[in-house]
Amino acid sequence: MKVSAVVISHGHAGELAHSLPALAPQVDELLLIANPVPRSVPAQLPDGVRVLHNPRVLSFAANANVGAANTSNELVLIANPDAIPEADAVEILRRFMETHPRCGVAGPRMLYSDGTWQASRRSFPTVGATLVRRTPLRKLFPPLRFQRRHYLLDERPEEPVQTDTMLGAFLLQRRAMLDEIGGWDAGYRMYCEDIDLNYRAARAGWERWYVPGAIVHHEYAAVVDKKFFTRHTLWHARAMLRFLRKHPERLLALR
Repeated sequence: MKVSAVVISHGHAGELAHSLPALAPQVDELLLIANPVPRSVPAQLPDGVRVLHNPRVLSFAANANVGAANTSNELVLIANPDAIPEADAVEILRRFMETHPRCGVAGPRMLYSDGTWQASRRSFPTVGATLVRRTPLRKLFPPLRFQRRHYLLDERPEEPVQTDTMLGAFLLQRRAMLDEIGGWDAGYRMYCEDIDLNYRAARAGWERWYVPGAIVHHEYAAVVDKKFFTRHTLWHARAMLRFLRKHPERLLALR
């Protein structure tokens, strides 16, 4: 099974100068989607990297669909420009999917740049937990203390495990799954598109696996966790409302 990688840039030339050289040797095809904002393409590119220049700025999900449509291999890796895989990360994910034919999405263990563990594997969100996380209630109930079940903080598996959802910063996906569920939902401007993808994959009977042997370094910004009442907070609220309109059964979910 071959891997097509799609990296999406909205002015991330600095990050790409580090991530593309780490990723390029690990994949069979690498497409950089450059949105029309300054510094979307680094001055130097590794050999074989193909650049697709968008005529207009698109959302992450829309770009992911463009990337899938402009690549050809059976496995499609969608990666953030600041996600730096260790030398064998893609191969570990690829081998796992090759031996697990119902695995539609495989994600790595993610570490911050200083090597500390990142809570990239999570359960599907509930309405109550989201309200706490996205309102001043967070001051009284810090999410990383009071939402241990959502962030799976008490579980740090060393072997592959099935999971609900994972951060969309570095996900290897089976093209057959993307075709079946209609790809990413381009209606999300920012946030929740990865949750929606994994949720629709689950409903279609595709497995999502966390594969901790594959390690990716990622400086997760978590902008909406740091300030209230910003445009990012608004975008996240709109994204959650879209998710709930599409999947109203989650209004009753307790976990």
